[in-house]
Amino acid sequence: MKKTFFASDFHLGTEGRLSSKERERLIVRWLDGIAPEAESLYLVGDVFDYWFEYSKVVPRGFIRLLGKLAELSDGGLPIYFFTGNHDMWMFRYLEEELGIPVYREPIRREIGGKKFFIGHGDGLGPGDHGYKFIKAVFSNPFCQWLFARLHPNTGIRMMNYFSGTSRMSNPSEVRFLGPEKERLVQFCEDEISRSEVDYFVFGHRHLPIDYTLKNGHSRYINLGDWLVYNSYAVFDGKDLQVQFFENADARVFGN
Repeated sequence: MKKTFFASDFHLGTEGRLSSKERERLIVRWLDGIAPEAESLYLVGDVFDYWFEYSKVVPRGFIRLLGKLAELSDGGLPIYFFTGNHDMWMFRYLEEELGIPVYREPIRREIGGKKFFIGHGDGLGPGDHGYKFIKAVFSNPFCQWLFARLHPNTGIRMMNYFSGTSRMSNPSEVRFLGPEKERLVQFCEDEISRSEVDYFVFGHRHLPIDYTLKNGHSRYINLGDWLVYNSYAVFDGKDLQVQFFENADARVFGN
């Protein structure tokens, strides 16, 4: 069986351990490396640090990544794209230009006989009511229509500013906080009380996590990010593991 790959939180358009352009080249090298053994690829949100898709205008840049995704999609690799809290205003561009479906909510999928629950992870779990309200406003079609009335230069500049503010809002959460404080762990525990899931795969948290839930076999996998960790997950048909690309010092957090 070929392998299924998951990655999230590239945040292209902002600086991290590498510049955005250097990080984009790194991601393209990673995609080139995994392509021969990939059965499918899931990009699980915040691929871009900001994105608003006007009917005739998309944000400038990212041509290396978009070109590589087009090449892989045209070559027959199934790619699935999830919006995150930074690129939720992705509409039809990827579907129409690259043939890549876009998901705005988590999905359930069976892969190799295992049950997966896949989504970006923002707004899940208890608390965080302020963000959940903001997400509801940003997801409202009328609010999106109003924002589209802004000139792209103004709109994209505003998005760039607010994306930076959002990304830096929780600088203390750079470690695993324990199941009592990790919202996504609590979401997963609640979910497995109602349905069977082998692997929960999320992004958003910016920390590579592999956590076994209370039932002893279901696992919560967080994909980390490419601002610091260059982390991703790979399912080989038997097990799902977090790995790192060109970052030997990185490690996985959890229990």
